[in-house]
Formats: sequence, C-alpha cells, structure tokens
Amino acid sequence: MKDSIKPNPNSVFPVKGVDTITYVKPTIKNPNIIVGEFTYFADVDFESHVTHHYDFYGDKLIIGKFCQIAANVNFVMSGANHQMNSVSTFPFYILEGWDQEFPSLHKLHIKGDTIIGNDVWIGQNTTILPGVKIGNGAIIGANSVVGSNVSEYSIVVGNPAKQVRKRFDDELINIMEKIKWWDLPIDEINNLIPILSNDNLDEVKIILKARL
Repeated sequence: MKDSIKPNPNSVFPVKGVDTITYVKPTIKNPNIIVGEFTYFADVDFESHVTHHYDFYGDKLIIGKFCQIAANVNFVMSGANHQMNSVSTFPFYILEGWDQEFPSLHKLHIKGDTIIGNDVWIGQNTTILPGVKIGNGAIIGANSVVGSNVSEYSIVVGNPAKQVRKRFDDELINIMEKIKWWDLPIDEINNLIPILSNDNLDEVKIILKARL
C-alpha cells in the first residue's frame, strides 16, 4: 500500500498538496444530501453546486461510493420546477407580496430523489436535472445535460444526454453488478486494483467470474 497509509474516507483533501480535490462525504452538512465514501469532487464547496434544494420539497440527492465528479458539475433539484399545468408558470407563491398559496407538490411535478450509483464518472460542466437516476459505472460526458435515467455501465453525452454505447457486454455488466467491489473492505479493494484497472476485459471477466 502506497506509503503504508490506508485511504481515509474522512480526509477532506485526499491528494497531498492539492486543495482543489475533495472527498465529498466529510464536507456535507445538509441531511438531504447523502454521499458515499471516497466519492470526490474536483473543486471545493460541493453543496453550493446542489441548487434549488429546498427543505419543503423533501427531495434527496443520493450519491454512491467512489464517484468522480469533475469541476463545475451542478445538480438541479426539484425546487427549480415551476407549475406547468396552469396558464402562467410564474412562481408568485415564493415571492413577497403576491397572493398565491403554495401549490400542492403534485401540481409542481416533483420528480423525487436524484440518485447516482457507485463508480460513476461525471465530466466537467455537466448538469444533472431533478429526479434523474444514474446506474453504477456510468460515464457522463463533459458539458452534458442529463434529464433522463442512465443505465448502469453506459456512456451518455450531449444536451439532452443520449447513450453512446454500453461500456461492456451484458455478461461483464452483470458480473460487475454482482461483485459490487465498492462495498468491499479497503484491503480487498487494494488487492483488486490490478483487476479493476486491467483493460483486457476477457481476462477480467474470467477472474471475476471465479470470485462469484
């Protein structure tokens, strides 16, 4: 293990001498933002990139472990929605002096929690819209706007983001979903790194199938 130091999920700055890459989990104060261990952000103040996240909506942002979130990625939450089934979309209800009661949430088309799986790579300048579900191992290309669900181990890009291809064949995807390497103890993950970084996917498939 490098320098005989174990990875510390509670370290805010995991790269020695670099203060622009942060492990997200130890920085979170909002109970409606839940982030797994070792997910990092290539910037600081992650919560400022979660916008329109108002308590009265009750929606959560849930991000798994070992995700890689590039600079200027923004998560737009349900509070950004306006009432679309009425003549005007103007939100009189949140502005001072206007006589409109807060609409019931079902009229605002609240899309629920935004959920990002494990080992997801999100490229810089990407925007994730409310209620999106992104599967394990997905890759989101830079400058994408993600408004619909993304399946596990797929690559999406663009505005609106569209699937380019699956990263692996279905057999290897199923193996990865069963292995769930991100849930293993640190020592086991360290031992798996040669496999996790091996680009010979046929070899990887054989090795991982033997572990099941």
